[in-house]
Amino acid sequence: MSQPPRHFLDFWKLEGSDLRAILEDAKARKAARLGWPRGRPDADRAAEGRTLAMIFEKNSTRTRFSFDAAMRQLGGDVIISNAADMQLGRGEPIEDTARVLSRMVDAVMIRANRHEDVERLALSSTIPVINGLSDKGHPCQILADLLTFEEHRGPVAGKTIAWVGDGNNVCASFIQAAPKLGFKLRIAAPAVYYPDLAELARAAELQGDVVTTHDPREAVAGADCVVTDTWVSMGDTDHDERLEALEPFQVDEALMEEAKRDAVFLHCLPAHRGEEVTDAVIDGPQSLIWDEAENRLHAQKSILAWCFGAI
Repeated sequence: MSQPPRHFLDFWKLEGSDLRAILEDAKARKAARLGWPRGRPDADRAAEGRTLAMIFEKNSTRTRFSFDAAMRQLGGDVIISNAADMQLGRGEPIEDTARVLSRMVDAVMIRANRHEDVERLALSSTIPVINGLSDKGHPCQILADLLTFEEHRGPVAGKTIAWVGDGNNVCASFIQAAPKLGFKLRIAAPAVYYPDLAELARAAELQGDVVTTHDPREAVAGADCVVTDTWVSMGDTDHDERLEALEPFQVDEALMEEAKRDAVFLHCLPAHRGEEVTDAVIDGPQSLIWDEAENRLHAQKSILAWCFGAI
């Protein structure tokens, strides 16, 4: 009997050992390519002969380019489509799409509007499905963030990460990762844009060290890493209300001074400079945003390798 596919949907479904293996593989693959042309395949060509289908319901820069480059560096190939260009855009059930793609490609990455659709796609697929982003999580981004942190500050276990701003899908994936990898998470958000209570409860069940507050300075105090994200995400319709509620949560130099002296700053991009973060911080010496963006490629390569059973 064949093994079920290795889906990468959220961190709740994965063991901490899986996440650690993916992170260590990403470090090794990145180091092995130092000085290589970006189009040259990795020595092991872990995805040789395999094709990844990428489905986009949302706009993308980093996800699109990093997954495309990742498959090429792993020796594989890609097929890219916007959902609107597929029969999905005309009402075909996502289960039917899953069954068809399972016979044509080796894995699917979807950047979806609804996490429910990612789950439905995976349930009907006989090949791995990767959550490239949904309204409930962004696990690929968080692995890139943690890879970046560990490159500069060592193992994340026992360290403190402060999230400041909207308790959104990226925040949710940090909540999931905390108990799996043993870091402390401090979340500062206004009550109206608080993190998902179910995610917080599940982290608590796993003895995750996750604390929430309405005070950004309380969250950032003594932190090893400060993270934020845009206040208005794709699909949000309450632009003005968000800006008003989140204004006190801007990451500026004064807030960064509350963190440890060697604290780093992360942002998944794109950034709205002057809103969630000031230029002085995002362009400052503590900012690792460009390493973070590059590491989407390296993390995604190892996610793909794990899905294909190469890790």
